[in-house]
Amino acid sequence: MTRLNAETLRSLGIAKPTFDREQLSVGVVHFGLGGFHRAHQAMYLDALMNQGTALDWAICGVGVLSHDKRMDDVMREQDCLYTLVVKHPDGELEPRVIGAVADYLFAPQDPGAVVARMADPATRIVSLTVTEGGYHVHPVTGGFDDRDPDIRLDIEAGSQPDAEPRTMFGFVTAALRRRRAEGTPAFTVMSCDNIQGNGEVAHKMITSFARAQDPELADWIESEVPFPNSMVDRITPVTSDDDRRVLAERFGIEDSWPVVCEPFTQWVLEDRFAAGRPPFEDVGVQVVDDVEPYELMKLRLLNASHQSLCYLGYLAGYRYAHEVCQDPLFSDFLLRYMDREATPTLSPVPGVDLDAYKPHLIERFANPEVRDTLARLCAESSDRIPKWLLPVVRQNLAAGGDIACSALVVAAWARYAEGVDEQGQPIEVVDRLSEQLTAAARRQREEPLAFIADRDLFGDLVDDERFVTAYADALASLHEHGARETLEAWQQR
Repeated sequence: MTRLNAETLRSLGIAKPTFDREQLSVGVVHFGLGGFHRAHQAMYLDALMNQGTALDWAICGVGVLSHDKRMDDVMREQDCLYTLVVKHPDGELEPRVIGAVADYLFAPQDPGAVVARMADPATRIVSLTVTEGGYHVHPVTGGFDDRDPDIRLDIEAGSQPDAEPRTMFGFVTAALRRRRAEGTPAFTVMSCDNIQGNGEVAHKMITSFARAQDPELADWIESEVPFPNSMVDRITPVTSDDDRRVLAERFGIEDSWPVVCEPFTQWVLEDRFAAGRPPFEDVGVQVVDDVEPYELMKLRLLNASHQSLCYLGYLAGYRYAHEVCQDPLFSDFLLRYMDREATPTLSPVPGVDLDAYKPHLIERFANPEVRDTLARLCAESSDRIPKWLLPVVRQNLAAGGDIACSALVVAAWARYAEGVDEQGQPIEVVDRLSEQLTAAARRQREEPLAFIADRDLFGDLVDDERFVTAYADALASLHEHGARETLEAWQQR
């Protein structure tokens, strides 16, 4: 057994960095160094470095939340190295050590060090995978939601020189304020989260935060800081103890936090940067002028399909995505949703055959080696459903299109949020709004519209007779017959 770190790297019998990590310098500061970033953007940079380029674009990860301390500990123990394990459907494992991360900063421990790193002229990109909820977008108005206590504290601290930021917003604006004062050009803010127009969202939320602090700084950000849009895609389940055990037993590597992922990966990136960028196109990134067709395809087909399978699958007794997608009843339902409801809302996607893309998605979901849990897909639904599925509903309502599948998915979320499955076992509802969601869901047997009456989440959908009828029918069937029998009936419609 070999503990992964810089000293043992050469002795490992798997693929590993071919570049000299001593020659790396930080060019990217990244907020949210979780599994997805390490399987995706960091992997692409590592591939470039293995070609002998982009050595001045190494990553400094930043954690701002209390639970990020664990990542800080692992990065220190392992010299910022980790193992990426690609899981193929036939059971083959393809491990390699990723070396593109050069540093990690735990912001609560030393906020000043984070600001200093971001203000350094060498930092030319600040990238984000802070989850859908990390942008604090009001679900109905689309404006900046400043009700979070730490957000309020960062706003109130304003431009005080001794203020210590607490949030991503506070750190980004503090660093840009310093760069402006010192005459250092702005960096690019590159969002890599699953949000439609993620760059536009980051732009709107960060400048809104800055305007609440310092209007002149906000004006400078508007004119100087690019926020390119991107579409990112790779299924990356939560690392399990079994993943660690297999890595140790089969490859002799002790890694406290490896990352596992599927073979497929895609990154479509808008080419808009303030101070240059790595040559991402050399390692397969699609650098384009307009990301929107690709991102809508992914959000409404892949991400919304994940929501379409997770609640119904969980209620039916499944616990993994591959189990659901190997069941023809569920895979047929997913294809029906994609064909009848999602695809009519999409424009043509350059270079993509949607008729081939959709069944390939189900093949990816059905990969038994990835073992993506339904609990992960069901988490933080209040940040996901309003951004991924409800736009499909609204567009189809406006056009007179089909909404039957989408209404059933929303009803399944409502049924799941009751916190008890069909066998009477408790469900842990993981969501920032879990208390209010569960409280509303538990009233819905007497008040069928209690769940969708939340206008902060659903807007005026509760006023739409066609949606309400489809939703109420679906919810009643889930209560009376359960998920499987409901799906069987829905397939006959």
